[in-house]
Amino acid sequence: MVSVDIAALLLRLTVGGTMIAHGWNHAFGGGRLPGTARWFESIGIRPGRVHALLATLTELGAGAFLVLGLLTPLAAAAVVGTMAVALVANHLRNGFFIFRPGEGYEYVLMITLVACALGALGGGRWSADQLLGFRLGGWAGLAIAAVAGGAGAALLLATCWRPAATAASSVPAAGSGPTAEPISGS
Repeated sequence: MVSVDIAALLLRLTVGGTMIAHGWNHAFGGGRLPGTARWFESIGIRPGRVHALLATLTELGAGAFLVLGLLTPLAAAAVVGTMAVALVANHLRNGFFIFRPGEGYEYVLMITLVACALGALGGGRWSADQLLGFRLGGWAGLAIAAVAGGAGAALLLATCWRPAATAASSVPAAGSGPTAEPISGS
């Protein structure tokens, strides 16, 4: 159905492009990888350098795969994983709206759910998946995106996230968070 293929293409390009921009900003914007590493450490994700590099590579890779429509449910799972970590480690405690101090979770939640939808849609007709004969979507694609992404996030948070004892000490001061450093933990 052409309308589903158009939707898949638009969503892949939008989310994929956004993830590439995130990864690029982690590597080359603000404080570059060392700044991203310091920021990850400040929100309790340790070791910061390792996770800064992994998050950057995951965002760049998942973004590129989504833009191409290559292994779409797996690329969507990578997006779900990185956004779920960002949601829990940084944004959830700040409330829903992103325009409030400390950045709420509406943005990362939206990307997470759209990535799940992409897993369900699959790559669509205009994708590398189609060219390669990889047709996985529907409930199976959704399950891959949601379960694999969620499990990866849960594993990372359980093993590497050690939040500060008080919420006030873990919230970056105005001008020291994601705008001064790379885009927040996503």
